[in-house]
Amino acid sequence: MKQRALGRNGPLVGAVGLGCMSFAGAYGPADRRESLAVLKRALDLGVTHLDTAIIYGNGLSEEIIGEFIRDHPGRFTIATKAGIRTQPTRHFDNKPGYLREALEGSLKRLGVDHVELFYLHRRDQEVPIEDAMETLVRFKEEGKIGGIGLSEIAPSTLERACAVHPVMAVQNEYSLWTRQPELGLIQACERLGVAFVPFSPVGRGIFSDAPVDPSTFGETDFRKANPRFMEPNFSANARFVDRFRAFAQERGWSVPALAIAWTLHRGDHLIPIPGTRTVRHLEQDAAAADIVLTAEDMAAIERILPAGFAHGPRYSEAQAVGPESYC
Repeated sequence: MKQRALGRNGPLVGAVGLGCMSFAGAYGPADRRESLAVLKRALDLGVTHLDTAIIYGNGLSEEIIGEFIRDHPGRFTIATKAGIRTQPTRHFDNKPGYLREALEGSLKRLGVDHVELFYLHRRDQEVPIEDAMETLVRFKEEGKIGGIGLSEIAPSTLERACAVHPVMAVQNEYSLWTRQPELGLIQACERLGVAFVPFSPVGRGIFSDAPVDPSTFGETDFRKANPRFMEPNFSANARFVDRFRAFAQERGWSVPALAIAWTLHRGDHLIPIPGTRTVRHLEQDAAAADIVLTAEDMAAIERILPAGFAHGPRYSEAQAVGPESYC
């Protein structure tokens, strides 16, 4: 697979990474053996960047990765995240004591003494970003992390953070139906030498070869309470996606591969991390790195899915707490 740099002077990783949230059942029941098979196939395909977090199954995703890398040391560039507490209630915490506790727990579950990238999963607005950065810089100086990441932030926060220390990567949701990062964040990352890591580049499964049926979502499926998958929004969104699906199929591409390829063509510093718990979907996702889109292709996609086409916000009010707004 083609490779891209994870930030200025950062390690080279496969152009398409792997988000590991679904290993912990965020989109329905997950099978541990199948998740391990996905990691094995990822190595075969050159998918070398794994993204996980403490809150993915309360450490389960990290444990599964740790189990796999015991027998495959040094093969993946691993990112994990901290900054969201779930007990006794969900809230954000960027204080030094908690971040250190969280990092040590992640390293133990992963079975390593160093992780290549460590993100603030969400900003704690009670802690100045400069103070949070100083904590992360100490972790780097101690050799516990290779680089600093930030998630769901505004460009202004990135500017302030980089004034303290270089940031390796910023992770925000970005896809054909979630395009706010185009209004400044992608540009700020390029200017500052920061990798931009889009999560959910296939729109939480909306960009799939087979039409999605929300009536099949389980009770634990994140999308069950998501406005874009609820009526009347879902039917309107499905009509747009049907046209995109036809466009992909006419050209012999899978729908998820084309959706991911579109993100890759938005800039050389973008490294999308589609999530999956099946080998078949991983193979579709990885194929995106081989798709070459012409200017005419990009223009056609823009006509089919114009910016802002999505009906409904990307999060419900309950889900929307944490991401920074800037437009």
